Amino acid sequence: MFPYAIDLENISFSYENHMIINNLSLKVKPGEHIGIVGDSGCGKSTLLKIIAGLYPPDSGTIAIAGAHFPEKIRKQVALVMQGNSLFPLSIRDNITCGHPIADEMVWAACQSASLTKWIAKLPNGLDTNVGERGNQVSGGQAQRIQIARALCKDAPIILLDEPISALDQDTGHSVLDSLGKLTNGKTVVHVTHHQETLDDSDTIYRMEGGSLAYLHKKAAVREENDS
Repeated sequence: MFPYAIDLENISFSYENHMIINNLSLKVKPGEHIGIVGDSGCGKSTLLKIIAGLYPPDSGTIAIAGAHFPEKIRKQVALVMQGNSLFPLSIRDNITCGHPIADEMVWAACQSASLTKWIAKLPNGLDTNVGERGNQVSGGQAQRIQIARALCKDAPIILLDEPISALDQDTGHSVLDSLGKLTNGKTVVHVTHHQETLDDSDTIYRMEGGSLAYLHKKAAVREENDS
């Protein structure tokens, strides 16, 4: 068994000659919840995409649930992005991403993501098209579809990128409740502008200048509480 779910060692990443991630290291134990705060443009989303195997670092080493290669890393990670990150396909296809997943599992994910009542009212149900860039659904519905997608993937590592930044307060609370179901028992990295949404985090870092600075750690980490 690998000692760390996420193990980044001295990684750097540049875009158009601009250093975004600078010699950053991060170790996250299985089941640990990590929060990262920082201003817009500080590199939080880029860091998540590196962890998700979407961007290769320019230098340094990366191991995610023991995997080193992007195609294997992506199987270990579920990513819930900020905003509307849907395909111009049906709700079902956005949740399954074309994989053969039984309806029972899809509906169970929809139930956990608080989608079932809304979908039941749609004439075409799960086969309703979300439109170009998801323009036929609201921001809250789009976020919940992403959560259902992550639930169906059942990956051991969950990456959350400002999951409620564009939502009103009531919708945001509802989505956070759904995220609580998604992240239970998982390793989590949650990046946000709003530190108050990181109450569930064992350790909180601030990202600045392409590096992480320690902000806060709970007196007892999650695995110690569960022992």
